[in-house]
Amino acid sequence: MRSMSHSMDPPNTDVIQGTLDLLILKTLSLGPLHGFGIARRIEQISRDVFKVNPGSLLVALQRLERAGWLDAAWRETENARRAKFYTLTRAGRKQLDLETADWKRRSAAVARLLNAEG
Repeated sequence: MRSMSHSMDPPNTDVIQGTLDLLILKTLSLGPLHGFGIARRIEQISRDVFKVNPGSLLVALQRLERAGWLDAAWRETENARRAKFYTLTRAGRKQLDLETADWKRRSAAVARLLNAEG
């Protein structure tokens, strides 16, 4: 008799490919934060469904800053350390609106497919 083996590992909770920019923009729409703060806020608000890879976060923040969607300035943290704080720009807010609308459209389409009966 064969038994099925079930993995005891939790499901992969890395941020879904292509959604990190949206999550960063949304998080910064709530107020300026440094990189570690952005990752923590995404994890907290998602109730730990999403974990943010620090390397991926850094690359995304640099890309969003180059695109003009974020401003960055070095400031002191609450722990008296220096960190780069990111702020959403007007162009970033517009991009957030566009990406939010696109995400809602795509997630509604996936929901329709999942609910389809044959």
